[in-house]
Amino acid sequence: MKTGNTIIAIFLAAAMLAGCGPSEPTPPPPKAAAEPAVVADTIYAGGDIVTMNDKQPSVEAMAVKDGKIIAVGSKAEVEKAHKGSKTTMFDLGGRTLLPGFIDAHSHYYSSLSVANQVNVYPPPAGPGADPDAIVAELVKFRDQNKIPKDVVIQAYGYDENVMPKDRLLNRDHLDKAFPDNPVLVGHVSMHGAVMNSAAMKKWDITSKTKTPPGGVIVRKPGTNEPYGLIMETAYLRVHASLPKPSPENEVEWSIAGQKLYAQAGVTTAHEGATHAAELKLMQRAAKSGRYLIDVIAYPFITELEAILKETPVEAWGKYDNRLKIGGVKVTIDGSPQGKTAAFTTPYLTGGPGGVKNWKGELTFPQDVINKAIKAVYDLNVPLNLHANGDAAIDAFLKAHEFAAAGDLSKERHVTMIHAQFTRKDHLDKYVAYKITPSFYTLHTYYFAEAHINNRGKDQAMYISPMRDAIDKGLKPTNHTDFVVAPLDQMFMLWSAVNRISRSGAVIGADQRVTPMEGLKAMTIFAARQYREDSTKGSLEAGKLADLVILDKNPLKVEPASIKDIRVMQTIKEGKTIYKREG
Repeated sequence: MKTGNTIIAIFLAAAMLAGCGPSEPTPPPPKAAAEPAVVADTIYAGGDIVTMNDKQPSVEAMAVKDGKIIAVGSKAEVEKAHKGSKTTMFDLGGRTLLPGFIDAHSHYYSSLSVANQVNVYPPPAGPGADPDAIVAELVKFRDQNKIPKDVVIQAYGYDENVMPKDRLLNRDHLDKAFPDNPVLVGHVSMHGAVMNSAAMKKWDITSKTKTPPGGVIVRKPGTNEPYGLIMETAYLRVHASLPKPSPENEVEWSIAGQKLYAQAGVTTAHEGATHAAELKLMQRAAKSGRYLIDVIAYPFITELEAILKETPVEAWGKYDNRLKIGGVKVTIDGSPQGKTAAFTTPYLTGGPGGVKNWKGELTFPQDVINKAIKAVYDLNVPLNLHANGDAAIDAFLKAHEFAAAGDLSKERHVTMIHAQFTRKDHLDKYVAYKITPSFYTLHTYYFAEAHINNRGKDQAMYISPMRDAIDKGLKPTNHTDFVVAPLDQMFMLWSAVNRISRSGAVIGADQRVTPMEGLKAMTIFAARQYREDSTKGSLEAGKLADLVILDKNPLKVEPASIKDIRVMQTIKEGKTIYKREG
């Protein structure tokens, strides 16, 4: 027994010498940190985050899951509540995060074909300084693309207001270089074009063609021969029959057009005067499931009956593969730079064809406008109403009083597109009648000198009176009207804040807005215009993660340098759809 005890003692001593004696119980492995109840896909931090929400104007961090914002706040709070093992931490690196820009008015459908057209905007947006430069660009485009005879060639952005004196583009300039191709150089207003002889032959426009009411056909001096420029109602049938994307390339053209918007930070685009055939194409392309951004279409009033047969009003106002019909578009005058906007007083420089005592004309007679507005109100859908001149605005207000008799102040979701030559007395009626003006402050840069020449200094200084509108309690939006002006949201913001013309003159300093107000006009106010402010326009929990990242904060840079801010990244429902190279 003693021997046995000795043996046990020896083994215990050996084990202790070997360091493997009796040990404490092995502690259990540490528990993994519990995942948050809602784990974010992405958390953004590391730069300025401007929410456009007055209750919480800026935050340190924002969390996104499944394409929606789930939290905004301090970095510590957001990470504690939503950072999980699979969360991507997005370091803004000092850049600025904002809601994606919402396009209050442009012509999205035109973007599909712009890639196949010639840019002849005047400098700095393009090379179209004079007729010779425009023809040279067209020739280069034809030769580089090896365009055969008889094929239509199109350009966009022609602005006669900045051409050298007495050197407007005409049919003769184009005929010399293009005897065999129909050529249309689109007017910057998008309400007309300069056409060569081959184009006039194609569309049967001759000396015997009568100018329709509300239209313009400029004639060669001393003759009845069309000299090139065709505008407004005279141009409608030409525009309706221009080359369209084919079934084989309509999806690719659609994506190419949407990329132009994404590059500008736009996550919701506007189609401002949709024809029935164009809507069908857009619907087919949307069914491919490849739309990058949301697109809102406004069928033109003349197309309403045909569109309602295909798409009943019950289907309007709902996105289907990122496309929806938002309401109806009614146009009741032209453009001030094209001298086709309707005014109560004459243009100082006469009409487009040298007509004396020219005030412009309404696109339709007053009784037709009245009936059109009532038809839209009866459908109970939003109205986009194009009016530039003060006489056109008067005409709409009369139509509203006719169509809305008995309840003039009911919310009908009416947006007055452009509203450029709004008078002070108009603003009170906008407030009373719940009309949202969508202004066009880019005209203070691109067309201010033309407006001063055509309309006089006092009227020109008050174009797009955004300051007074905001002070009246309105929530105006701002737009580019692309392709009339370039799709450049930062330049648009700069124009609203600075109101400086091409020549460096200040155009209505008293109508300048703050950078924050200018940003609201392209985010939360624009979302309200579309009745989408519950899902878009600000960075708040529950809204879509439609975002734009800028290299600088528009609220912190000098106002003069806002136009130099670059879009670095555009994100639609949490997914990057554009990223600036480098």
